[in-house]
Amino acid sequence: MSNLTSMFTFLLLEFSEVREQQILHFLIFLALYLIALTGNLLIIIAVSIDHHLHTPMYFFLKNLAILDLGAVSVMMPKSMAMSLFNNRSISYPGCVAQVFFYLFFATSGFVLLTLMAHDRNVAICNPLQYERIMHKGACFQMIAIAWIIGLLNAILQASGTFAITFCSHIVHQFFCEIPQLIKLSCSDMYLIEVGFLVLGYTLALGCFIFIIITYVKIFSAVLKIPSVHGQKKALSTCIPHITVVSLFVFMGLFSYVKPSINASSGLDIAFAVIYTIIPPMLNPFIYSIRNEEIKTVLRKRLSYGALF
Repeated sequence: MSNLTSMFTFLLLEFSEVREQQILHFLIFLALYLIALTGNLLIIIAVSIDHHLHTPMYFFLKNLAILDLGAVSVMMPKSMAMSLFNNRSISYPGCVAQVFFYLFFATSGFVLLTLMAHDRNVAICNPLQYERIMHKGACFQMIAIAWIIGLLNAILQASGTFAITFCSHIVHQFFCEIPQLIKLSCSDMYLIEVGFLVLGYTLALGCFIFIIITYVKIFSAVLKIPSVHGQKKALSTCIPHITVVSLFVFMGLFSYVKPSINASSGLDIAFAVIYTIIPPMLNPFIYSIRNEEIKTVLRKRLSYGALF
């Protein structure tokens, strides 16, 4: 058993054994992936090509789109290939890569959402100091912090997970999910990864508390604005961010703080689909629908028949 982890490939959970349903799952995932891909690429392109959008808020938004694009690309292509070619195996290095890169993109994304809350706080509560505080160098430093935290968390979680000796290679999920991998452990080494998971949850809780405190300050400042128009304008820049944060947190709670159910059930797969695919797919549309500047840039470029 001690050499299992270096020898076998993992077998992921397939959506169906019926060929017609496998093709249907492939087509559904392909459609969802193309929607996420298109939405996030449009955000990245719009912010990159229009100098009016070269501000801290849009700089963070572009980086969030990059992270969302990475997160949704970690398991969806593999899942589509699994259904298309009727092959549910994934190599050991491939499984490690899925765990590492998803945690990297997801953690960096949530830290970035926390930094975006700080950006809105400075813009609304300290507008006269905004350019001094949120200068270009500070923005790059904040992005670097988000990526470094994501990298460190991914290294810790992945190394803790794959230090385990596995007694089975059958993963009861359509991708390499840490809770399902821990269930395959046949040693007490899984306690190390449990400790790392607690550390990760503590980080997420800390970010969430920071966001809540920040928005309490923001709403207090907005209520002091004398004009209703000014209040609406201030809130209009916060609503998309609040919506995205709420979606991220709700999906995380929806998937992890749930009753224990059979690992191979369709409901368990549905939970995983919801928290891995829905946020990266909806985020660009949430920001675009509520943001006139992005919509104007995209309409202008599309009317010219080119985005570049």
